[in-house]
Amino acid sequence: MKQIFTLTLSLIFFSFSFAQPFTLADTLRGSDGEGRNWWDVVHYDLHVNFNISDSTISGYNVISFSSVEGSHKYFQIDLQSPLVIDSVILDFGLRIRKRPGLPPERWNVSSQRWKMEVVQQGNAWFVMLDGRKPENLRPAVMKIADTATFVPNMTVYYHGKPRVARNPPWDGGLVWKKDNWGNPWVTVACQGLGASVWYPCKDYQGDEPDNGATMHFTAPDSLMIVSNGRMKDSVDNKDGTHTISWEVVNPINNYNISPYIGKYVHFGEIYDGEEGPLTMDYWVLDSNLSKAKAQFTDAPRMMKAFEYWFGPYAFYKDGYKLVETPHLGMEHQSAVAYGNRYRNGYLGRDLSGSGWGLKWDFIIVHESGHEWFGNNITTKDIADMWVHEGFTNYSEALFTEYYYGKEAGTDYVVGLRKNIRNDKPVIGFYGVNNEGSGDMYYKGANMIHTIRQVIDNDEKFRAILRGLNQVFRRQTVTGKMVEDYISKQAGIDLSPVFHQYLETVKIPELAYKTEDGKLWYKWDNVADDFKMPVRVLSDAGALVWLYPTTEFAEAPSGVSTIKVDKNFYVKSREIKN
Repeated sequence: MKQIFTLTLSLIFFSFSFAQPFTLADTLRGSDGEGRNWWDVVHYDLHVNFNISDSTISGYNVISFSSVEGSHKYFQIDLQSPLVIDSVILDFGLRIRKRPGLPPERWNVSSQRWKMEVVQQGNAWFVMLDGRKPENLRPAVMKIADTATFVPNMTVYYHGKPRVARNPPWDGGLVWKKDNWGNPWVTVACQGLGASVWYPCKDYQGDEPDNGATMHFTAPDSLMIVSNGRMKDSVDNKDGTHTISWEVVNPINNYNISPYIGKYVHFGEIYDGEEGPLTMDYWVLDSNLSKAKAQFTDAPRMMKAFEYWFGPYAFYKDGYKLVETPHLGMEHQSAVAYGNRYRNGYLGRDLSGSGWGLKWDFIIVHESGHEWFGNNITTKDIADMWVHEGFTNYSEALFTEYYYGKEAGTDYVVGLRKNIRNDKPVIGFYGVNNEGSGDMYYKGANMIHTIRQVIDNDEKFRAILRGLNQVFRRQTVTGKMVEDYISKQAGIDLSPVFHQYLETVKIPELAYKTEDGKLWYKWDNVADDFKMPVRVLSDAGALVWLYPTTEFAEAPSGVSTIKVDKNFYVKSREIKN
């Protein structure tokens, strides 16, 4: 217990230093602390039995890992109450005794396994190493007949009645619903809340399983079970249940792993994409098959537009799926959750008010946009969620532009501004599982659109979007890494722009006044380091560049008043004497 007590004191100090109401639990959940930072998840092999009659689950997760050398005291595994860890078995890897004259496949092979002591602290569970040597936890390089490689792993057994989602996907957890015919309809929505609400894992967004995950889900054999990636097999358990296994070979966010259980039927198509044939599969309730076949034509349209703007889809090996859900939707990697009721817009509404948002299905476009920003590029800390949501919200405008023209895309993103609250900074607090303002969506999109204007070269801008998805392909990043990449590729120091829109609630004001028959202008309501050019309309209706500072400058001839180009998310204000 001494080790945990030391951890507690250091983390409490860390939390109070923010002068915010963060708790030790927040820090354990959101930080890459000493129970996490020395080991890396290689693969999840998840086994879960869904007991629909009483809304309980049980099973285990085999977590393969690698580690670094050093003095390590414990693993931190996360599992949220009221779920309970029953036991943890740690396998330090294989020990092989060579037999002279025999081929490797006949060598004696043994494994050193221990049942570990586990100390619980809220939703964090510490697997104590009890003096075992950390160097034994390094990746095993031993092979048998060059066909199998073994790495250390721990098996975490658990059970319980998990938290039920009260308002999915925003207030997440397990979703136990019934379809219109009374059939069970079960899934999960847990972004932000964390995947540890339903299975034990290293619930830290900065560590995805490098080699993907295998999911073995058991449910009544009258229901289909769908999940991420590709189906491996289906086993009849001869007890009224079956177990269907799915596998993802690419790295995947914890919260993206999702079961879908219901009366599903399937249809699909092959899309000829930038990296060749891509399977696009659709799983919907059997009663909605005809509606889905009509509505899901937006899926290949989405893929065509986004591969143009962002580069090739990152998960060809795992395929692409839309899966109907009882909640609105989520960006579950290679198995996007769809619940938009087969309507265009956002449940039939255009969030921009421009009219263009009713030309396409919001959930198909938005949640699939996350396959590039959120799933391919993933932020290490949810404080930087603007990278996921800002770019994905802007993807809606880019989709609109691709099919309906540049002015339509502009009208869409400008129309979203009415939803911006400017209540708090877009970037949250780091290390405590804290998202910033919901303005990460609409303000994030309008910041990106403004930066596009500053770059003033649409081909370069598209190359930057594609470059982001190539350079950071299937990686976890910080927001700063994304900012620096954009600035470098644009050849412009955009850090003052990012700071203004992401870390303050101030919207730049282009203040102007007329004095002695001349027009003067400057930036107002900006951070001290703010620097950004802006376009305005001349008296003749042409676009003219201005380069304001926080000091008044004289406007060029032909500009007698300030009318800011609507593509810039700034305001204007006349100063009257």
